[in-house]
Amino acid sequence: MDAADLDYKTRTYAACIPPHLVSRLIELGHTDEVEFQAGRGEWFCAREQARLLAEQGRRVEASEVLAPYVATGWWKAVEAMAAMLEEWGRGDEAIVPARRHAEAGERSALGFVARLLARHGRADEALTLLRPHVEDAWLAAVLVDVAEGAGRDEDAAALLIACIDAPRSCDDPSCSRRRIEPFNAVGLLAAIRERQGRVEEAIALLRTRETTSVNGRDQLADLLARHDRIEELREYAVAEPLGTAAQCLAEVLEERGDVEGAIAVYRQPGRSGFGRNHGAVRLVELLVRHGRGEEATEVLRSLADAPGGEEDWIVDMLCTHYADQGRPEDGLAYLDALKERDGEEAWEFFRIRLPLLVACGRREEAIDLAMAHPERDTWAVAELLADAGRTEEAVALLEQDDGGSVLAWHLIDLGRVKDAVAILQHPKPVPTKLPQGNDPTDEPPF
Repeated sequence: MDAADLDYKTRTYAACIPPHLVSRLIELGHTDEVEFQAGRGEWFCAREQARLLAEQGRRVEASEVLAPYVATGWWKAVEAMAAMLEEWGRGDEAIVPARRHAEAGERSALGFVARLLARHGRADEALTLLRPHVEDAWLAAVLVDVAEGAGRDEDAAALLIACIDAPRSCDDPSCSRRRIEPFNAVGLLAAIRERQGRVEEAIALLRTRETTSVNGRDQLADLLARHDRIEELREYAVAEPLGTAAQCLAEVLEERGDVEGAIAVYRQPGRSGFGRNHGAVRLVELLVRHGRGEEATEVLRSLADAPGGEEDWIVDMLCTHYADQGRPEDGLAYLDALKERDGEEAWEFFRIRLPLLVACGRREEAIDLAMAHPERDTWAVAELLADAGRTEEAVALLEQDDGGSVLAWHLIDLGRVKDAVAILQHPKPVPTKLPQGNDPTDEPPF
């Protein structure tokens, strides 16, 4: 085994058995194959085999499964071994091999080891390890977490303030704005101030941000909600254009039993683009949660019928909603109207039709239509066949193309485990087009 090869395969899932298929093998009782492949360099098999052995109390055998991988010096294997040792109450043993990778500057190792040290009463060492890397957004967040447990909030705050106050500008000479590294320094400093009880300072800091929404959440909105500052949250929800603050406000109101108030927040006019669509989707989810499917349908229809609303994801959501409400025929009627107006039906809309036909009890029709479609998606057709219990036909179809992991999944279901593994470990090469006699590249100059 080679560390670089292991790293490439696990990052790309190329020429290896991916995690979901390892789980499928175990689910169907093929643990002997998982054990065999674990000894042949299949990392995801080895990781799962070690877990199974550890659950059975066979710790020595679990360690032996991972040992050859750890011996390559590959960080992911070292991390897995360290996590296992810590789980067994051997934290000091876990720290030693993992720390070597952290001290070499490996980013994921730095975060892992810092948290490991902190959990074992060595937070000061963790902070020393992270201090030179404070300009890395993820590691800065780890540093702030570690500082809390160590009682070192002011030390962490000082590092972040230095980053915020550092004289930097963006790369474009015409840009006058200051670029802060790490980008989340203001938010992290605000988190420290909030847990110190300095809420006003935290709010003031968050109002200086340029980016307000991260991963679909707004830190200022969440802070205001935690401290029951609902009127301030209402004002902020009106001004914040992306709709994430409005979502936070609606969630608070719903939790308090004020469903009508939450609905009213999402129905507020004035937003456009992403903010409007975001709010409409959340409103639909809210209405469905409270058994108001008809109102949810109206919201989705108005979204789809608005200018520019006939995007495939919106139509898909509308038709899925129809099916969930026991009205798949209405979804088909909507698609029929679109097709009649446009004169044709592109694949991205046609694929929405297939589950609706199945929901109407017309699975065979769905299969026939999908097979005949000029943009036929082999995987989609295979899924229809397999769901109809025609797995052999699905496999035959996928074998005509490069079915990859989808083909392997169905082969495993049929008990053809060795065939599935062979496809995963030795995928078909992408065919290269050979020059033809009448190909213009066959004539000089090449």
